[in-house]
Amino acid sequence: MSTILKNKNILVTGGSGSIGQAIVTKALEDGAKSIKVFSNDENGLYEMEQTFTDKKIEFIIGDIRNSETVNSTVKNTDIIFHTAALKHVDRCELNPFEAFTVNIIGTNNIVKAAVNENVKKVISISTDKAVNPIGVMGATKLLGEKILSAEAFHNKSNTVFASVRFGNVFHTRGSILPRIENQIKKGGPITLTDQRMKRFFMTKNDAVKLIVNATNLAMGGEIFILKMPLLYLKDLFEVMKEILAPKYGFKPTQIKTTHIGIRPGEKLTEYLLTDFEMEHVLETKDFFILPSLFESISKSKYPGTKKPNNLHNYFEKMKPIDIKEIKKMLKTVYD
Repeated sequence: MSTILKNKNILVTGGSGSIGQAIVTKALEDGAKSIKVFSNDENGLYEMEQTFTDKKIEFIIGDIRNSETVNSTVKNTDIIFHTAALKHVDRCELNPFEAFTVNIIGTNNIVKAAVNENVKKVISISTDKAVNPIGVMGATKLLGEKILSAEAFHNKSNTVFASVRFGNVFHTRGSILPRIENQIKKGGPITLTDQRMKRFFMTKNDAVKLIVNATNLAMGGEIFILKMPLLYLKDLFEVMKEILAPKYGFKPTQIKTTHIGIRPGEKLTEYLLTDFEMEHVLETKDFFILPSLFESISKSKYPGTKKPNNLHNYFEKMKPIDIKEIKKMLKTVYD
């Protein structure tokens, strides 16, 4: 399934971030012809250059909100992986216009440039927070999804647009794990918003596999969603105490937990699909595919898919994984 990147000219927006770097690594492994890493993080690009020394990689500093920079960067590109975004819930709540300009205007700039340059495929990274959003970050990411699906409908070129909807990704930059690890390193306390807080999690490898599958299968306007485990954050933090406290000279019981309350824009539980989407979604063994909801391009067929039964019950009855399963997942991070 990974040969789609071979001999292709790849552009990764937000390429200095954790997911961006994972995509660059995958593109190198799969024999991409060239890779443009586009980011507004000057220091991030500098640090990345020290690690990624392959001459087929070009590092470009710029902002997706600048349409001229985007237009020039997109030239001679086959596939765009659009990971650039403002992703922190609390920062987006406090700076809604900045979230709007990056997550909506910036995404629209990428989409328009891709059409103008006849890019073959554009895969945009979204989030489960786009499902029935209550905060700025989720709302802007939902509109980002809609920009791609609408362009897929109106698109007069051959460019294929699709989105992938992520949960939380273990140990990416800015994720919850480094923050909790730092709190454990200092001897605590760990900050937990609410005992009932549940989240979907995935590994970076899971994320890259989903992105590559989406790139292979996308025909226009879809959203691809990984089937991810659900877990209680309180259980995750307890496992992190057990694994990390001894590493920093503490006993797990010495690390206390402080409850700080739910922050603006947060939910107790995220979902992967809306009720309406559940009526239209297809599933494979590992992920869901939400085809374009526009009739003219919704008749696409995907290999190995089926129409799921009782998907409403699937989410309502889904139980968070236990401590033992969380330990297994964290081995991919800390071993």
